[in-house]
Amino acid sequence: MRNRAPGVALVREPSSVVDTLHGRPVPDPYRWLESADDPRTLRWLEERARDHAREAAGWPLRDRLAERIRFHLDADLWSAPVHRPGLVMATVRPSGAEHPRLVAFDVPAGTAAGTAAAAAAVRADRARVVYDPAAADPSGRTTLDAWEPDPTGRLVAVQTSTGGVERGVLQVLRTADGLPIGPPVRGVRYSHVAWTPQGPPAFYYVRRDDEGGTRGVWLRRAADGTEAFVRACSGPGTVPGVRVLGGRLLLFTESHGTGHRTDLWLADLEAGPPQAPDFRPVQVGVEAETEADLGPDGLLYLRTTLDAPWRRICAAHPDRPGPEHWREVVPQQEGGTLDAFAPCGTADAPELLVVRTRLGIDSATVHDARTGAPARTVDLPGEGMVSGPAAAPDGAVYLGYADVTAQQRVLRLAPGSARPLPWPAGAAAPPPAPEVERTVLWCRSADGTRVPVTVLTARGAAAKAPPPGSGAGRPAEPLPTLLHAYGGFGRPRRFGFSATVLAWLASGGRYAVAHVRGGGDIGREWHLAGAGRGKPRAVQDLVAAADALVARGLCVRSGLCLSGGSAGGLLVLAAAAARPDLCSAVIASAPLADMARFEHLGLGRMWTREFGTVADPDDFAALMSYSPYHRVLEGAVRTPGLRYPSVLLTGFAGDTRTDAAHPRKMCAALLAAARPEDGRPPALLRYERDVGHGPRAVGRAVGLAADAHAFAAHRTGLSPRRPARGRPWS
Repeated sequence: MRNRAPGVALVREPSSVVDTLHGRPVPDPYRWLESADDPRTLRWLEERARDHAREAAGWPLRDRLAERIRFHLDADLWSAPVHRPGLVMATVRPSGAEHPRLVAFDVPAGTAAGTAAAAAAVRADRARVVYDPAAADPSGRTTLDAWEPDPTGRLVAVQTSTGGVERGVLQVLRTADGLPIGPPVRGVRYSHVAWTPQGPPAFYYVRRDDEGGTRGVWLRRAADGTEAFVRACSGPGTVPGVRVLGGRLLLFTESHGTGHRTDLWLADLEAGPPQAPDFRPVQVGVEAETEADLGPDGLLYLRTTLDAPWRRICAAHPDRPGPEHWREVVPQQEGGTLDAFAPCGTADAPELLVVRTRLGIDSATVHDARTGAPARTVDLPGEGMVSGPAAAPDGAVYLGYADVTAQQRVLRLAPGSARPLPWPAGAAAPPPAPEVERTVLWCRSADGTRVPVTVLTARGAAAKAPPPGSGAGRPAEPLPTLLHAYGGFGRPRRFGFSATVLAWLASGGRYAVAHVRGGGDIGREWHLAGAGRGKPRAVQDLVAAADALVARGLCVRSGLCLSGGSAGGLLVLAAAAARPDLCSAVIASAPLADMARFEHLGLGRMWTREFGTVADPDDFAALMSYSPYHRVLEGAVRTPGLRYPSVLLTGFAGDTRTDAAHPRKMCAALLAAARPEDGRPPALLRYERDVGHGPRAVGRAVGLAADAHAFAAHRTGLSPRRPARGRPWS
């Protein structure tokens, strides 16, 4: 069956497909929409574009939200620096620019790399550009995805992609003038680059798929592009990685399903030729997720879920790296996931910076690496998120910090200090922002499990909700509310900076996050409880969170919008399909939707550890119990014209992860199954070309975010406010 336009009767299509899986007929009337370039698909997309344009023209907050989002983004955005002899490199997206650019700072002669003196010598206004994607491609379609300088600092490997496909070009440039060296590597998807420590410039990189070469590790000479295949992946669907630790140890990793299991091998590059390293296992075949780094004392430090669902840090000698030789240094702490770490300090006084997250809020402590004893608590600027901690040559640590009201900034924690300071000197201050109040309420899911929900409200927007169970305080005023969830791959939802969320709060809305099972918010067991055949629990948790917000008086049904992207988009669509009365609207950005076909689309074949596989009858039963596409198709048969929440789907033609076929097919199913309201189509599709699942130009990101949240504002009754001059949140 195929829908022609909103409200028009269905027309039987000869291409309609019915698969039989485990003895069950599975209809797929919109299989034809998987062909992105089919003339029928293109005509259908033109219809959806007209629908979206017509509806978006009537969203009163569209321009105001775009203005507010841009206001909150009006600051320089730096990455943490990487130090090489006589050189410091970083990326910066200057205020008003569309893309980050790679820049370098020349350190004065005689100044050791990474020291306080080198840090002080770096000023924002002294950066010289090594690579600027906007200059290389004025169309704005090219993004800088990754970069890694060689040990001397004279060369840098730069990865770019165009049109959002995340499969691009790896090119070596001279840091002095940005000119290319040797032929590029094409068809690379987010590869690690690990430069060899000695000999002619050469680097290891990985291929994640079989396009253009066997999956695994390759060694490539920079000058002429000569390659040698070093090691194949050990299994199908794994994600390989490679790093050089301490200028000597080659670490090869394979991830078996994000957030589930990691295998690691180590080789001493001084013990043999670089094209044939002698790998020995660190952790292989163990159902644990582990990452490793080298400390200044020469020991291997491992952050692991092995025998520690909240994660712990162990130490081992590189010559004896197996788990039987691990020594626990920093134990797990129940209630706080050990989310990141960085070996730091000196060989004589090695330390570990440890970051833990509790319901999205990070804390950082420094520990003695020999005893594990806490040495000091890091004085972070507020309640937010720490990212990418990495040690400098002098033992200092650079880290990213952001919170709900402050865009990410780079901080330098000097050796022995508890208070990190901003880097680089001269960076522009972020624009002012409203104060935000954060509370946590708990709800009970269908099986009785208590699920936390974080609620954010701009101070003064409404009466503060009393602590749950306190019996004190005035009842909170119901406000138009966005309820976000992700619930996948063991990733905790952390509260960093989002200009979009801040603009929503500043406009008078409320923002909530359901920490559902499947995410990593409450340890590894919380993740596994909502993965595979347990994924329906994540849907139930989100439904319970929505019901709790209404029951507590924080919002009303007509003022509630669910929001999620990618795996979170799947979750919010599944909740709305299961409970059409749950909310007024749904935003599903680049979602999964057809769980009978997800393994055939995008990177779905690599996600069977998270969702299960259709090939297994029990997995298949679980997938079909919540697959949004099929729930809506079944609802069309059982209850024709059922009223669903208004749904805005976003899809990107260059999406090589979830694949844009998912939102296309989901939109078609909703248009066919649901009843239009006041002539309004029950589902809209905002479809973009030349972008994908990952990074994009700032202008396009602002346009997408403003459209999505203007839709939510219109459907939940968020009224525009008149801003005071220069303060768009007033």
